[in-house]
Amino acid sequence: MKARMALLAAPLLLAGCTQEAQNQLGRAVQNWTGTNGVLEIYAGDKLVRRFLKIDKISTATATGGSRGRPYRFGYGVFDTNLNGRADPGEKKVYFEISDYSTPYVFYEDPG
Repeated sequence: MKARMALLAAPLLLAGCTQEAQNQLGRAVQNWTGTNGVLEIYAGDKLVRRFLKIDKISTATATGGSRGRPYRFGYGVFDTNLNGRADPGEKKVYFEISDYSTPYVFYEDPG
């Protein structure tokens, strides 16, 4: 009964939230459920780096503040041979990408 009431109340609660609050809630749910993200970084039209099995990319925030910094970061398997698979020996690494100068595509791996 409580679960049914919570499901009925959820749309009403979301309707009263600001768009940013709804986005944060959506990211929290996505982060909790996890994703299988792929980050591809390009130099012109050439793929130069790929990271696999990313659960989220976060926006950095200022130390002691709430203002966002102009880069994003995360953890993923560094696909050294760019074959789209996490091969033996390819490690999970930390990465940062600039919001201003890094041409990248981030997507969920459908496979």
